[in-house]
Amino acid sequence: MMSKEGDVIFGGAFSIHSEITPPSLSFTEKPASVKCSSLNLREFRYTQVMIFAIDEINRSTFLLPNISIGYRIYDNCGSTLTSMYAVMALLNGDERTLENNCSGQSSVLAIIGESESSQTIVLARNTGPFKIPVISPSATCECLSSRKEYPSFFRTIASDLYQSRALAQLVKHFGWTWVGAVNSDNDYGNNGIAIFLAAAQEEGVCVEYTEKLHRAEPERFLKVVEVIKKSTARVIVAFLSHVEINILFELLSLHNVTGRQFIGVEAWIAANSLMTPKTFSVLGGSLGFAVPNANISGHNDFLARGFWETSFQCNKPNMTGVINNCEKNHDLIKLKEYNDDVPELRFTHNIYKAIYAVAYSLHSLMKCSDSQGCEKAKGINPWQVVESLNDVNFTIKNGEQLWFDSSGATVAKYEVLNWQQGPNGSVLFKSVGYYDASLPPGQRFVLNTEDIMWPGGSKDLPKSVCSESCHPGTHKVLEKGKPICCYNCVPCPFGEISNTTDSIDCIKCPEEYLSNQNRDACVLKDVEFLSFTEVMGKILVFFTLFGVLLTLIVATLFLLNKDTPLVRANNSELSFLLLFSLTMCFLCSLTFIGKPTEWSCMLRHTAFGITFVLCISCILGKTLVVLMAFRATLPGSNVMKWFGPAQQRLSVLALTFVQILICVLWLTINPPYPFKNVKIYKDKIILECALGSPIGFWAVLGYVGFLALLCFVFAFLARKLPDNFNEAKFITFSMLIFCAVWITFIPAYVSSPGKFTVAVEIFAILASSYGILFCIFAPKCFILALKPELNTKKHIMGKVQS
Repeated sequence: MMSKEGDVIFGGAFSIHSEITPPSLSFTEKPASVKCSSLNLREFRYTQVMIFAIDEINRSTFLLPNISIGYRIYDNCGSTLTSMYAVMALLNGDERTLENNCSGQSSVLAIIGESESSQTIVLARNTGPFKIPVISPSATCECLSSRKEYPSFFRTIASDLYQSRALAQLVKHFGWTWVGAVNSDNDYGNNGIAIFLAAAQEEGVCVEYTEKLHRAEPERFLKVVEVIKKSTARVIVAFLSHVEINILFELLSLHNVTGRQFIGVEAWIAANSLMTPKTFSVLGGSLGFAVPNANISGHNDFLARGFWETSFQCNKPNMTGVINNCEKNHDLIKLKEYNDDVPELRFTHNIYKAIYAVAYSLHSLMKCSDSQGCEKAKGINPWQVVESLNDVNFTIKNGEQLWFDSSGATVAKYEVLNWQQGPNGSVLFKSVGYYDASLPPGQRFVLNTEDIMWPGGSKDLPKSVCSESCHPGTHKVLEKGKPICCYNCVPCPFGEISNTTDSIDCIKCPEEYLSNQNRDACVLKDVEFLSFTEVMGKILVFFTLFGVLLTLIVATLFLLNKDTPLVRANNSELSFLLLFSLTMCFLCSLTFIGKPTEWSCMLRHTAFGITFVLCISCILGKTLVVLMAFRATLPGSNVMKWFGPAQQRLSVLALTFVQILICVLWLTINPPYPFKNVKIYKDKIILECALGSPIGFWAVLGYVGFLALLCFVFAFLARKLPDNFNEAKFITFSMLIFCAVWITFIPAYVSSPGKFTVAVEIFAILASSYGILFCIFAPKCFILALKPELNTKKHIMGKVQS
């Protein structure tokens, strides 16, 4: 214990030694005192800073001007067992005497410490009922934020809630989705890693393993070393206290485990004691959050020299010439000239702020002033200090402002450090960014990535993923029984794409689009229709125009021979009307070729229906004339008066008008329209004409078929009439061909895909038109052109043997 008397006493509890040798508990004799070993330089510095801050306040003229502050500092040796002893000593005094009564008054007004969370919890729980304020410089466990459990606890550092979440953001920032986690098996490590794991899950980071370490169980360290060696995660989040990390790194160095990227916490990332060439092979490139460094004037000089003169008085021998105080603290004396870690005083600055926080609270409670000083007679109770600490707000001499939030902690500020090798082979902490929770959300976390040195001295960012990123065109498929970061990259199916890296699913392309070869973009499908420029279209156009040409030749031949018996006997008026309708039938096939539009879709079907009805109506008229002409030759028959030229024209118009009426109703109710068919082919769009109303289409086609069948029946009945030139025979053949073509057309039309549907329809139109043209007009043209001698009335009437 180190102590100094004063008007008010501050308590201190630090792990100046980190190991204990417990006494024998045989219960046969009084237990000996606990023996402490393994000096902890960092914690020893805490005591130095506490003494420096108290000395500075005692010399101050504006803060507690006439009040002297004393201190009582205990070493808990890094154990909760000795922490309990330190707590009792701070509460009641250090004397081993038994008295009849207890004063009930604590010997200290506030306690600075402990450093580690587990020991701090012991301290805070035992002092809590007495409302004695405890201010820790480095206990960061989030569990201590509960004001219900720890109403008098404060800390000059932020809770691990911020650091753990920032660690998850740091890992995610560099794309490390597959990490290992090692933590101290105490309140600090368990709470901190639990918050990190929850935050990592939110960020989409997976943890391959989570291992716990405790300084009292060395066998765990060997197990963790084996786990690290076998793991595939190249990044390790080490939420460890200073003692555990030291042991682990020595073992990793011994087993030559290198090349891992360690992510550190404030407990060890800025620890000078770890900075050795041996551990740098393991720790080189480490990245983590540290408490910001700070400088206080006079601070460094006191730590290096003044402490030994004021606290230990090693330069003043006693009467016998022996420096008793130094001999008693022989394990500390070896640090007398050590000052290598003085520039890196991060947590020690928190000690400085804690002492000043209590001093400002007392200054307010004692109503101190520069002129009259403080009211010494005013008795101050610890609970009053607690209340005053909740309201304290001051600025220390380096310009930093200090206050405590509702949980008793200060604002979260961290420096991002990177372990690098200096030009002369030394190890240094390079500041590469910061985290400040007091700033707006988008400005809290800043990193200078280009300044970071990675393990092995590399400038290349290390990778740590369970599965490589899925490139655009593929999507993630999770591996059964593994974390979400372990997956296979499966190409998107046809018609679907993914245009981002690590896509969870593929996006279906719109109907008019298909996926490209890489499956990372949707491209327009090829539009297909029967065009004039393609080979099939050119062939159909040729046969259409050829049919028109033949029809015009026949019409010309008939026109030149209109007064001959053959033309006159074949009802020249109906013949010319039939030739005109055949020309229209040939030409209407052209409306089926080319890009379908609203007008072309309506025109093609109606033109086809009306022209063919006109054509068949003419043929039907000619057939009826033949039949009635034969019946007119019978005795007493007067039937021909009903089938004169006027009646023939009227019948043709009447039959055609019925088809026109059907077409008008079709176009009015539900007309055909251009339609993009995307269902026949996956890789192209068929541009076609939808029927609109199927009933209208089949009504038009059915009416044509009905007239053709009627014409066929009448012609069949007239086939054996006694004429050398019986036109009914040729009509029979033409209608037989017509019906055969259109009966065949129906299944072919239904089953043909895409533009071939249109081609089949055009073929049926051309085939039936050619059939009518050749069957009815070819024999007549033969006589007109090649056998004019047969073009006589006698021959036609059968008076001459042919």
